[in-house]
Amino acid sequence: QVQLVESGGGLVQTGGSLRLSCAASQRTFSSYSMGWFRQAPGKEREFVALTTWSSGGTYYKYYANSVRGRFTISRDDGNTVSLRMNSLKPEDTAVYYCAADPRASTSYKVPNEYDYWGQGTQVTVSS
Repeated sequence: QVQLVESGGGLVQTGGSLRLSCAASQRTFSSYSMGWFRQAPGKEREFVALTTWSSGGTYYKYYANSVRGRFTISRDDGNTVSLRMNSLKPEDTAVYYCAADPRASTSYKVPNEYDYWGQGTQVTVSS
């Protein structure tokens, strides 16, 4: 059974940094789209960032407007995706979920487009 295992959440002060990682249990994920969503209490799950495989052998990157310039997504190897979060704000507080799918969907901001999910890791930014 395919698993996505996340790590790296925690408590940080405003302006601080955290790095999240997500490792897939199978090598076949190297060509998958892998990214991050987050869900704050009482809110819907929202897109954060995504990497998608290109036929040229590189990965495209996409970001939500709210995190662009502060967060950086990277594909550390084919089966691991990381999210470096800088200049964190209290509104970044949420449970962060890793997501993966074999397709590179144009609807990549929609949670239902992803077949695989991690268990979630809490990120709390104190003011």
